[in-house]
Amino acid sequence: MRVPSYSIPVTVIGGYLGAGKTTLVNHLLRNADGRRLAVLVNEFGSIAIDEDLIEAEEDGLISIAGGCICCSFGNDLIGAINDLRTSDPAPEHIVVETSGVALPGAVVASLGLMDGIRPDGTVVLVDAETVLKQVADDYIGDTITRQLADAEIVVINKRDLISDSAATRLTDRLTALAPHAVQIETDFGKVPLDAVLGAVETPSSGTRSGGHSDALFESIALNPTARFDVAAIAEHLATGPLGVVRAKGYLTGSDGQVWLVQTVGKRWQAEPLDHQPDPQLVCIGAKGQLDSGGIAALLQTA
Repeated sequence: MRVPSYSIPVTVIGGYLGAGKTTLVNHLLRNADGRRLAVLVNEFGSIAIDEDLIEAEEDGLISIAGGCICCSFGNDLIGAINDLRTSDPAPEHIVVETSGVALPGAVVASLGLMDGIRPDGTVVLVDAETVLKQVADDYIGDTITRQLADAEIVVINKRDLISDSAATRLTDRLTALAPHAVQIETDFGKVPLDAVLGAVETPSSGTRSGGHSDALFESIALNPTARFDVAAIAEHLATGPLGVVRAKGYLTGSDGQVWLVQTVGKRWQAEPLDHQPDPQLVCIGAKGQLDSGGIAALLQTA
């Protein structure tokens, strides 16, 4: 077993449900330029790495073209990082994608208990179109505010969805919420690798004021076997009375094609895929407001 003699940098990527964390991670893997990255994902549902990046998949570990890897750490982040440190070759940089309701500063603080790794910065993504409404929401606003308070880099994703005047108001508000963070505007998570990895001169050691707000949310995971009008299903999940704030997964269309389904708030997306992953769908909503029975019925009778 070979343990690196140097400390491996670890960047933590946080942000609320649907902000675009996995899209950013895929972009980083696609543009690693020979750097050996290891991505650890803790999210509702399966790891959503772009199919064309995957060279092999075994026991939950995904090998990415170019020497990168990706895996899920569930509730054992420390164990997963220790496994990575002793792998051969060890990664040059570790990226941790937290769940959408996690507080990234608490994740960084837990990393400070480990030997052989060092915090490299906390990146928080926000959805340019919805974040100000989320901050003002009585139910989830505290989670968003606390995530932003941990940020050293704020990535303003989906910038194309708002006007220039709205962008000015947004950056002013984000400056108040994350006064020490650098702000980066982008669309589709397209951020240069060096703008988020190794970009924080003196990274924070994190905060220990609670690790997540998961208790505010619940989820349902389904493996539907029927065929659907996928666009209609996606629209109903987003706009219907089911209490869904985020959904993602795969459904089989009426033509037998597998479709990617994603919803964020009232926005929805449904598109056919070239590959054929197993049908599965995860829906997330506020505790007590997610209509799990209605969602299950929708996917049985649609």
